[in-house]
Amino acid sequence: MQKIWITGANGHVGSALTELLDCTEYQILTTDKEEVDITDLEQVKQYMHVNRPDVVINCAGLTNVGYCEEHVDEAYKVNAIGVRNIVLTASEIHAKLIHMSTDDVFDMVTERPYNEFDKPHPKTIYGKSKEAGENFITKLMHRYVIIRSSWIYGIGKDFVDEVLCSVGTVASMDVAINRYGVPTSSDELAKIVRYFIDHDEYGLYHAVCKGSCSRYDFAKAILEYAGHAEELELIPVVVEGGLRPEYSVLDNMMLRLTEIPEPKDWQTALKEYIKEKGGIE
Repeated sequence: MQKIWITGANGHVGSALTELLDCTEYQILTTDKEEVDITDLEQVKQYMHVNRPDVVINCAGLTNVGYCEEHVDEAYKVNAIGVRNIVLTASEIHAKLIHMSTDDVFDMVTERPYNEFDKPHPKTIYGKSKEAGENFITKLMHRYVIIRSSWIYGIGKDFVDEVLCSVGTVASMDVAINRYGVPTSSDELAKIVRYFIDHDEYGLYHAVCKGSCSRYDFAKAILEYAGHAEELELIPVVVEGGLRPEYSVLDNMMLRLTEIPEPKDWQTALKEYIKEKGGIE
């Protein structure tokens, strides 16, 4: 039975993994910042050496883009130094690392989906700090999987939650029609992570649901699948500037090339998520 340590276990992917992984097949250890602060090397080292996990899944990170811009040191401390701490201690016990990263490592100035062979060029502090974390992994470790994803939703605060919570509280909602990405269910992403737990595959992978859409189309689908299409007016708006990219579509090229099953299309995954956890009236 493999021993799995999930850091950032209270987040979207961490929660989905905790729910997905069968405790009769894996010994699962879950921590968040309150139990182990990944920015503290001694805490990480002590936990790693006491528990000696076979696989470490790093879901911890500072993900608020605006907050990262205003707190640069903290962003790098969590997203880069925290990752370095995990890498150093995982290497000491020969554990495999599965690390969650982001589409924000790209500058998003193209209208072609980014694959794993495209060179990162982040323009936000969040993206730059996440790229720095990736660099620590690739330079200091051999047994790793880096998984980049985008527009992740699941248990907790996210865009799906924001749209559904607006129903019955406001009459209308402005939604960007010029922001494109791939809505990705944390449940589907957790299945990809489980694959890498069970197989000796290593390297950099993009893992998003199939297809892409605008933020407006995403919101429209959320309301439709939840049975609230007539209860909230969506107003399409063109958003200029800001920290969020206009185009952040990833291509799962490495999953295809290595014949690893890809996540479902985003509409199917969203419909299943809302039916199972959000409820359809």
